[in-house]
Amino acid sequence: MMATMHKEFVPGSPYEEYFPQNKNFEDFCYRSAVLGQPLHTYVSLPFMNLWLNMFLLPLESDKENTGYCLYSYDVTPKADAEQRASVSADTSAAVLETCIKLRASGNTKETLGEVIDDIRKICESDHCCILLVDKENRACTTFSESINPESNVLPMDTFLDEGFFDITQTWDDTIGGSTCVIVKNQQDREWLESVNPVWYKSLTGAGVYNIVLFPLVYNDRTLGYMWALNFNEENTVKIKETLELTTFFIASEIANYQLLRKLETLSTMDMLTGVKNRNAMNNVVSDIIAGKSDIRYPYAVIFTDLNGLKRVNDESGHNEGDHLLKTTAHLLSGVFFDADVYRAGGDEFMIIAPDMDEEKTDAKIKRLEAQSDKDNVSLSVGTYVVHEGEDIRTAMRIADEKMYADKKDYYERNPERKYRG
Repeated sequence: MMATMHKEFVPGSPYEEYFPQNKNFEDFCYRSAVLGQPLHTYVSLPFMNLWLNMFLLPLESDKENTGYCLYSYDVTPKADAEQRASVSADTSAAVLETCIKLRASGNTKETLGEVIDDIRKICESDHCCILLVDKENRACTTFSESINPESNVLPMDTFLDEGFFDITQTWDDTIGGSTCVIVKNQQDREWLESVNPVWYKSLTGAGVYNIVLFPLVYNDRTLGYMWALNFNEENTVKIKETLELTTFFIASEIANYQLLRKLETLSTMDMLTGVKNRNAMNNVVSDIIAGKSDIRYPYAVIFTDLNGLKRVNDESGHNEGDHLLKTTAHLLSGVFFDADVYRAGGDEFMIIAPDMDEEKTDAKIKRLEAQSDKDNVSLSVGTYVVHEGEDIRTAMRIADEKMYADKKDYYERNPERKYRG
């Protein structure tokens, strides 16, 4: 199985001389040898990329305060679907219900909220949560959570700051070669305090006295973590078994959810400038026309066109032209920070700004003109303020006409650029 397993066995020697120490394995041995429970589990060994099919049977002891169990296992390099399914009837039913809910729903986030609530109730827990971790941006996001209304547990968003992100980065080391962390009693709490005092202090400060935490791993990448805290200690094995299998499906579902969100973002974003693209613009206009949008009236429709882009491309190259487009998009997003900016195509942008009357719109345009002078950007602009009962298509046509009138005036004032911009 591994190098240390080739060591000659010496009766009475600590098990960690033959394979890595594991708190969950110790708990199973205690339950079998001391509490007399026959146990079976099928778990991964992440640090070795192996799967362990493990059986423990209690044996009679002829010594006081000493328990015995028969431990046997089978190791495979890949997961066996049949073995993963060989769990108790209660666990199978709970996990099956989870799978049915996930497969039958078109709203992953909403359904996982229901699943997390179900798991919290199975665990008889005060709080159950799925937390996503973004290492690149050093951020944590509560994907879904369920809180026992009779508990004093606060929502996770209360704790999510950079300091909490730092704590999450210690969890993998605490899990070590196991599949999860289970802290269920005083002995486990003392162990956690010794190996991870910062997390221990955070938990006790939040009123947590026991926790089971699993990483959500998909394609060898940790997406986040799922946990239940302040659970019924008597059901520890069932809780571990349920979460162990459930996290497999939840991680897969979250990975699909994230992929779809990424594709949606790519399909609505202009990759050069970072603002929304024409496809997104057409969709929002269609929603407004169909009455599906909750946009606040009055709202402003603004068209802008970048003057002189062709001249920059011809004289300085397309890299400089691209830089000018990016500068323009950044400028528009900064001035209209509370609105959506779209690249309608080429050097033309459109903005839909909710809750903007004529006075507010004029103030924004003056600010845009002042900022564009500082950034050495020349823009032609056309606006129209839409009041309730008016058609956005008419507004777009009028704003576009005003923009081209402004562009015509620009070239009349700058005739040397008439055929070059």
